[in-house]
Amino acid sequence: MLKYLFIYNTGIHFIPDVSRIRSLEIVFLDIQDNINVKKVGKNTFAGLSQESVRLWLVQNDIEEIENHAFNGTNLHELVLSGNQRLTTLPDLVFHGATGPEVLDISKTQISSLPHHGLDTIKKLIANHAYNLKKLPPLEMFSDLIEANLTYPSHCCAFENWKKQKSTSLHPFCNQTNHFLHGELKPADMTSGHPDYQLNDGLLYDPSDNAFDYYFCVDMHVACYPKPDEFNPCEDIMGYNFLRILMWCISILAIVGNLIVLVILLTSKSKFTVPKFLMCNLSFADFCMGIYLLLIASVDIKTKSQYYNYAIDWQTGAGCHAAGFFTVFASELSVYTLTAITLERWHTITYAMQLERKIRFRHAFVIMISGWIFAFVLALLPIVGVSSYMKVSICLPMDIETLPSQAYIIFILVLNVLAFVAICICYAHIYITVRNPNIVSSHTDTKTAIRMAILIFTNFLCTAPISFFAISASLKVPLITVSNSKILLVLFYPINSCANPFLYAFFTKAFRKDFYNLMSQFGFCKSQAHFFRTETSSSNLSSRNGHYTPGQKNSTGSVYTLVTLNHQS
Repeated sequence: MLKYLFIYNTGIHFIPDVSRIRSLEIVFLDIQDNINVKKVGKNTFAGLSQESVRLWLVQNDIEEIENHAFNGTNLHELVLSGNQRLTTLPDLVFHGATGPEVLDISKTQISSLPHHGLDTIKKLIANHAYNLKKLPPLEMFSDLIEANLTYPSHCCAFENWKKQKSTSLHPFCNQTNHFLHGELKPADMTSGHPDYQLNDGLLYDPSDNAFDYYFCVDMHVACYPKPDEFNPCEDIMGYNFLRILMWCISILAIVGNLIVLVILLTSKSKFTVPKFLMCNLSFADFCMGIYLLLIASVDIKTKSQYYNYAIDWQTGAGCHAAGFFTVFASELSVYTLTAITLERWHTITYAMQLERKIRFRHAFVIMISGWIFAFVLALLPIVGVSSYMKVSICLPMDIETLPSQAYIIFILVLNVLAFVAICICYAHIYITVRNPNIVSSHTDTKTAIRMAILIFTNFLCTAPISFFAISASLKVPLITVSNSKILLVLFYPINSCANPFLYAFFTKAFRKDFYNLMSQFGFCKSQAHFFRTETSSSNLSSRNGHYTPGQKNSTGSVYTLVTLNHQS
């Protein structure tokens, strides 16, 4: 009787008719490298054997397998690997068949598994099946023991499923355990042997050997590849408190910076260089808020089922857009903060040298350069230098190649140098405005406090992330990806939330513009009138000669106490 049939590298266009073979043995049918075989029709293998069948349909350029293709077959193993044009297994492809127990769809374009016939599969192989991004409900794999898949995130599904199964065993299992431990008492002795009553009133006869204990075992699925340190088995936001904070911080960053942009762009007062720089800073921080909101939204959508969305998210346009937003926003924000600080330092240091004043055209060129610089840095991971696909939060954490490692180190070192420059400039500003000839200790204290807050918020945003990120980029990680998400939420967006307050809301000039705008809609009229009266009084005093400049120093420059809000 037939046991083996091999059909290799022929010119056949159809799988031969095997319905009359009817072997009484286990048959191994191996059909390989027949590039003209495009289709597997209905009942193709019916009648091949009355025992089980092993089918290897490898590298045959199969494009379509019809419903009921394996009808009438006791299918032990089905190998479809290498059929790179095969995109679909229809739902009824295994209808009328017994099995398969082993299914191999490696190196195919199959994007989904059928919903019928998966309950018999004990081993699933799907290596390099990159289109299989989502698994069917795991309850369909009732007999699965081993899975070799393409994406590590799918193994998280089976890990979580194992935990759920261990807490939801069939009621018979718990009752049987009670019986085995002597906790159940006989309920009926009339039949000559005891029956035991379960909690739901059913009688169970322990002498009935037909009782199947198999489903009472807590099954563990051996799944490969295992999730790595970059993609642990957890949601995007692994902790509930981070999920709440993420929403709060993203909304605060978006609303705060949007208000600043609206007020500055609609203000009737002169659009000065500081206002122009502040608009750029607010836009950068607004983009950071968009990134946080995007991550928070995807986290809510994929909560408890991220393993089924991980591939589409991390390899899709959404994650690339989120990564672009965050790198562009963070680098433009750092660049603009440095530009604002240098502009303040330059204005105060050369206050009496009008020919050295920074004009609007200078600021425009500076910020255009900053936008191009931030855009290029954000674009590099999309074109292959590092990658946004490495982790679920879409940050460029890929350091596998030397250019990727150099890219990450360059950004981190640049941010640290920008922070150092900001600290030096503010220290020099404080020394400059703290003129001993001006008796204004209260104002000096306010200036020092505001500078300290500015530097402290920059330090909180820069130091923790730079320290851990530089160590990780040197391949000496000191923190896990799960814990790095805490840094992402608590430290990374600090500047985006704080900058609207430190550079706008807390300044008198901004409050004036805000109240003037609100008064046009019938709100805050008294506050707007107060600021207009105060401004008029100040201008009148200046015209009447009541303004007293500070004393000249040895170089002939005139210093006055210039506050950080830069009202002009």
